[in-house]
Amino acid sequence: MRVIADTNRCLGAGQCVLADPERFDQSDDGIVVVLRAEATDPAEQEEVRETVSHCPSRALSLAD
Repeated sequence: MRVIADTNRCLGAGQCVLADPERFDQSDDGIVVVLRAEATDPAEQEEVRETVSHCPSRALSLAD
């Protein structure tokens, strides 16, 4: 599973950073930065799904 961030859509709410600061960060402009895109472990994938579901602008998506 891979996390994809649409930086043109990101509102900079930072929900992803609060939920998973080891995977996400924000640029100086407040836009999402994906630090670790891959999630291979099933428990890790579930955490990523949960985090992505909280993105208010739907800037985050998942791909297999």
